Amino acid sequence: MAEADKDQFEDDDNEEDVHIETKRKKIFSKELRCMMYGFGDDQNPYTESVDLIEDLVIEYITEMTKKAIEVGRPGRISVEDIIFLIRKDPKKYSRVKELLTMSEELRKARKAFDEIKYATTK
Repeated sequence: MAEADKDQFEDDDNEEDVHIETKRKKIFSKELRCMMYGFGDDQNPYTESVDLIEDLVIEYITEMTKKAIEVGRPGRISVEDIIFLIRKDPKKYSRVKELLTMSEELRKARKAFDEIKYATTK
């Protein structure tokens, strides 16, 4: 009887783990579906495919975050830490540089727009 109760509790734990795992998922599903379609997949890719890609993305982000914490100041991650980690991958490095440059240009444009808007309201 004790073994049956033990098995019953183990099944409950497994169900709880599955519930937590399914709750954790669906963070990037919509974006991944769009990206997969953009890269030539079907407009509605299989859910299993999206889940697999999402698992890989989350694992990659987690590993990069852990490495970035080890590289830089303890407990803090900076852009320089990420750049340091991807410096040997030319595609990733150029894409990060491109995105950072674009972000800076957008920030400057917003600032200029806000200054013009502020000046005309006076």
